[in-house]
Amino acid sequence: MRSIRPLAAALLLIPPVLSGCAFGAYISPLTPLERAVNGTYEGIGVGGTGRVPYRLTLTVQEREGQATGVLTNLESRKAYAASGTFKRNNAGGALELSLYENGDKHRGNLRATLEGTRISGVLRTVVLGRELLGYTVDWNLVTGAAPVGTPTPPVLIPTTP
Repeated sequence: MRSIRPLAAALLLIPPVLSGCAFGAYISPLTPLERAVNGTYEGIGVGGTGRVPYRLTLTVQEREGQATGVLTNLESRKAYAASGTFKRNNAGGALELSLYENGDKHRGNLRATLEGTRISGVLRTVVLGRELLGYTVDWNLVTGAAPVGTPTPPVLIPTTP
């Protein structure tokens, strides 16, 4: 019984000793580029049907080379899930996103460049698997909007009537 106590004491010290290895090893989940470009963009698309206002909520994952988001046509209020690639360059990067309605109907493609707080490129509608109407898009990052991934503050409800 006596030889078990030192062994038990040694085993109890292992977790605190091993947990000390993580001090100073904090790695930010977001790169500086991701912090700068992730957010909400708004602007106009100009094409065959005229001028159309859009909002794009964008999340770039620089390390994985991916981008996701939601594109909303502010005129019709239709929203499209966006997913695709992001390729980094000196000033920002290149986006190639596929747009889906209801999660499974391919409705468009966006090929654009992201430079600083601006996205510019071409949005093309897809009908029966073919790209048809094209819109030249020019969107700017909305200032004052919470960056994507920022937790929403809790809503405090008063307890007194």
